[in-house]
Amino acid sequence: MKITLITLGLAIATVLHAAPPPAEPVEIGTTPQFFIDDHLVDNRWSLKPKIEEVVRVFHAPKKHAGNPLFSGDCGYPSVVREAETGTFKLWYQTHVRGTPADEDKALYGIAYAESKDGIVWSRPELGLVEWKGSKANNIVWRGHAGYRASGQQVLDLPVEARRGFRYVMAYHTAGGKRGTNGIHVVGSHDGIHWDQASDTQVVEISSDTVNSVVFDAARGEFAMFCRAKDRYLAGQTGMLDTGESRRIARIAGKDLWTRWEGRPQAILIPDELDLANGFNRFYGMSARVYAGITFGLVWSFKLNTDIWTELAWSRDGLDFERLPARPRLIDLGPADTWDDGMVFGSADWVEVGDEWWFYYAGWDGPHETRERDGAIGLAKLRKEGFVSLRGMRGGGVVATRLLKWPGGKLRLNADAAKGELKVRVSDAARKIIPGFDYTDCEPFTGDATAHEMKWRGQSLDSLAGKELRFEFFLREADLFTFRADTSK
Repeated sequence: MKITLITLGLAIATVLHAAPPPAEPVEIGTTPQFFIDDHLVDNRWSLKPKIEEVVRVFHAPKKHAGNPLFSGDCGYPSVVREAETGTFKLWYQTHVRGTPADEDKALYGIAYAESKDGIVWSRPELGLVEWKGSKANNIVWRGHAGYRASGQQVLDLPVEARRGFRYVMAYHTAGGKRGTNGIHVVGSHDGIHWDQASDTQVVEISSDTVNSVVFDAARGEFAMFCRAKDRYLAGQTGMLDTGESRRIARIAGKDLWTRWEGRPQAILIPDELDLANGFNRFYGMSARVYAGITFGLVWSFKLNTDIWTELAWSRDGLDFERLPARPRLIDLGPADTWDDGMVFGSADWVEVGDEWWFYYAGWDGPHETRERDGAIGLAKLRKEGFVSLRGMRGGGVVATRLLKWPGGKLRLNADAAKGELKVRVSDAARKIIPGFDYTDCEPFTGDATAHEMKWRGQSLDSLAGKELRFEFFLREADLFTFRADTSK
C-alpha cells in the first residue's frame, strides 16, 4: 500500500496539553492501540542518538484522482456502508440561497444518494418532499415542521439507543415556532423515510453547522460537539457584546431522545499556533469514537475566507489534543480547482479493505462569497493510519508502558517493507521474558494492517493475564497500531 506521508519529525514528538499518563498496568483489551500520542509509550530511543531519533509521522489521506465524485449544491456528507449488501448510503445538506436582502427565504434540506462502490453515485427520484415547487427530487427531510434541516449526521449508536430504528440522524433546524428550533434527532428504518413522530428536540441552540453526537461509553452518556450559541449570539451591538461563537463546545445527556439540560461547555479554542497562521476560529468539528478515542475532524477557519480540516483527538472525550505542527488532514485544493476555498471533512469514514475512506465537502470559493459551488470528494487513508512511530536507518526502539496482556496473538499495523520490525517482551523491570527476545522473534519485513508477530517455539497466549511490556525494534519501519487478537 502506498501512502502519502507528511514527516513532521521532532517538532511533533510531543503534543500540547498532553493528558496525564494512565495507571499501570494498562488494561488494553482487544482494541487497537494508537501511537498518535505517548499514552502507551514508556520510552523511545534511537540506536544512533547523535544523528537519529524515533519520530512521530503524520499521514494525510490521499485525495481520489476522480474528485469530485458528486457535484451540485451539496455539503456535509454523512456516509454509511450497509454490512449486508455493501451499498454506500450518503446523506448531504442541500441549500437554495435566498437573496442577500431576504436570506430567511433560503431553503435547507437533507438529500439522499447511494452507490455500489462508493465512487459512482446516483440520486434516486423519491417523490417525498416538495422542493422548489416539485417532488421530483431526492430530498428526504426538511425538519420537524418542514421549515429547515441542515448540518445532518447519521449517528453511530448502540442498538439499544436506536429505539428500533436502523438509522438515527441529528440535524439543526430553524424557522419554526419559538421553543422548537435547535438540534433534533429523528429515526428511520430505511434511511429514506424518516419518522416524523420520532423527531425530538435535544438542545435548543442555534448552532448552524454539523453538531456531532457520539456515545461516550465511559460516562454512559451521549455527547454533542457544537457551538456555544446559547451565550455567544449574533445580532447584538458588536463583538464586545456578541463574543465569538465559532469555537468547539460540548453538551451531554443520558438519554438521546429527551431534551438535555445544562449549557455547552467550551472544550477547544484556537491557541497561539492557530493565531500565528490567522486561523482564529473553528467552524465546527465532526467527531467519532473509535477504539475508545474520540477523533475530531476540526474545521479551522480564517475569517472570512478559507476553511480546511485538521485532526484532534481525546482519550477522555473532554480534553482534546492536536499536533503542534498543525498538519492539515484534508487540505484545500490548488488554486482554481473545485475545492480551493473550503474543505469540510467528515469523521464518518468508511472502512474499505485496508483503507479508511473519508468523504468531504469542498467549495470553489471562500466563506465570504456567495459565488461558490459545492461538491463532494473522497480521500483515502491507510486503516488506523493517522500517525506512526518510525525508526530510522540505524534502528530505534519503542517501549510500551506496563500492560495487562489479555492473551491471544499480537497483531501489528505496520510498514516494514524497506527494513524490519521485531518485538521483545519484557517485564516491569525490562527483564526479558524467556523465549520472547528479539532473537526469538520472526522479523516482519512486509506491509500489513494486521500482521501476526510470532516467536519461535513460543505462544504469546501463554502470557495471558501477565503484566508485560512490548519493546518494538524499528529499522526503516513505521508502526501505526497494535492489538491483542483473542479470536480462535
